[in-house]
Amino acid sequence: MTDAARPVMTSRTAITARQTAWLLLAVAAALALGKGLLPAGLIRPPDWAVLPFAGWINSAFAFVRDDLGLMALTRAFADMVQWCLDVTANLLYGKVRWPRLGPIPWSVIAVSAAMAGYALGGLRLALLGGGTFAWIALMGQWQWAMETLSVIIVAAPVSVLLGLVTGILAWRWERFERVLNPMLNIAQSLPHFTYMIPVVVFIGVGPKAGAIVTIIFSVPPMVRMTLLGLKKVPPEVIESGRMSGADRWQLLTRVRLPTARTEILIGVNQVIMQCLAMVVLASFIGMPGLGQKLLQLLQSLRIGLSIEIGITIVLLAVMMDRLSKAWATRLPTHDDLGMTWGKRHRLLLIWVASVAVAAALAAYFPYLHIVPRSQALSIAGPLDHLMDGLITVLSPVTQFLRWFLISWVLIPLRDFTLSLPYATVLLGLAALGWAIGGRRSALICLGYFGFIALSGWWDRAMITVYMVGFSVFVACLVGFPLGIWGAGTGARSQKALLICDSLQTFPSFIYLIPVIMLFGVNDVAVISAVVVFAAVPLVRYTIEGLRNVSPELIEAAQMSGATQRQILRHVAIPTALPTIMVGVNQSVMFSLFMVIIAAFIGTQDLGQEMQRALSVADVGKGFVLGGAVAAMGLMVDHLITTWAQNRKQAEVH
Repeated sequence: MTDAARPVMTSRTAITARQTAWLLLAVAAALALGKGLLPAGLIRPPDWAVLPFAGWINSAFAFVRDDLGLMALTRAFADMVQWCLDVTANLLYGKVRWPRLGPIPWSVIAVSAAMAGYALGGLRLALLGGGTFAWIALMGQWQWAMETLSVIIVAAPVSVLLGLVTGILAWRWERFERVLNPMLNIAQSLPHFTYMIPVVVFIGVGPKAGAIVTIIFSVPPMVRMTLLGLKKVPPEVIESGRMSGADRWQLLTRVRLPTARTEILIGVNQVIMQCLAMVVLASFIGMPGLGQKLLQLLQSLRIGLSIEIGITIVLLAVMMDRLSKAWATRLPTHDDLGMTWGKRHRLLLIWVASVAVAAALAAYFPYLHIVPRSQALSIAGPLDHLMDGLITVLSPVTQFLRWFLISWVLIPLRDFTLSLPYATVLLGLAALGWAIGGRRSALICLGYFGFIALSGWWDRAMITVYMVGFSVFVACLVGFPLGIWGAGTGARSQKALLICDSLQTFPSFIYLIPVIMLFGVNDVAVISAVVVFAAVPLVRYTIEGLRNVSPELIEAAQMSGATQRQILRHVAIPTALPTIMVGVNQSVMFSLFMVIIAAFIGTQDLGQEMQRALSVADVGKGFVLGGAVAAMGLMVDHLITTWAQNRKQAEVH
């Protein structure tokens, strides 16, 4: 086939695919309109077709746990983790364990964080690091925060080490990478609660269970970034190392890994943020700390104290994100050969002196060692008064919105979604897949949602679909205009991206505080939290896509007499669309995770069932529910990725 004929064949294939897609869509619509004439087996999956996935998984887990003796191995690993947790617990908040040296005074930790911030990023980061720990201590939240950090300090290094080793193995053996990639895709699509259930079965509840589930959850991003960094090492660098006489091990440790340093440290940043997110959520399995306190306060609707804890979690998230990113982007420095040891390690000496002074002062002034709760500051009272006044002022608006959305939007939309025969949904998704990627994509869509149909959780899954679909729709209405506005000027885009970066560091729990305050505990609160959470990647990727449009294209459009609006509609947005769709993809994933997390305030979707499975440690049910959520996310990811690839191929032709 000639190159000239290939685009023609592509065009004919596309036309055929569209025709097939329209045919499937027409059949799906006919089934929906003729629902009253359909047999029950086409409206909902018949009982005989529902497969006992949960029973199979539970049997497999029982075999692995009891017959293969995995329980003994996991308990041994848990004991090792518990020993590490005992050390950090003693040092950070004085739990009576070895080495019996703690607790370290809060002033010493604050000074150390300030020095780390100054060494990595200057005065601003120093103020952020020291100020965060000063806030925690003065607000009387020291023990809760240290309980959280004691787990992160153990979990993050273990996750980094496991991810680094696994990433190196995947880079070294291509077959292992091919097996690992789909596992990573599934792992990063599973909700947080799915990870918790098997850990509860094998380990139990408490800090060590929280640490282990945090380790498991945080490994995948480190694997991906290690693999990416090693693949990006230029061949010239490798050749230079070989010419210097380096063997294979030296090439890895002295050439490849140092060259991939930036990607690896970005992976470390992602691990740290994942650890914080999971440690907060691990309060559901008895993990003490800030997450547990926030969960208790939200359940009792104590808004002022919830905001106090929320501010602490946000400060910790921003601080750890900024410090780890500064470490990732900081280039190694080399001192002059003639420089003395003291000059080379000036900051280290200043830190040692500062720690000595802080420790001496803490010995004479107990307030600098630990701030008792009775002497701590609090803004909960003023916040409660402020929130009460705000709620009183906004109450007419929020009550109207709640009534309107529940009565006229959410309930009708939910009922419509639940009324659709599952055969209609499957054929509709097959039509969408066929239109985007042909037969293969249609079969993939059928496979993902076919699994949901066969799992026995169709109705709960459809409630999740309606909540996620509506949330992403509203997030698009908000996020796209904000992104377009933010991309208008360079200064505006930098500020908007900085805000997006900060918002993406917040653990998802934080987004529930303002919406519960405004709307109470109902579906409107869940939708509102999901919309805010899901709008962030839409704004971010819209800005990045529009700012990266080639200046030559813009200039050519301007020379042809196009107005700014015409340039935006016909040049900038179409060019930036693949990047924008990445934001849509992430928005869907964020929405799925947030809907599942928000289930504790009373939704009736897969998340509520997942929490019930967690409460009784039902591994099979938890994995099936998590698989259903992952199937939705993976299907959307496949469709968007396939569409983007087809668009690039069309542009090439």
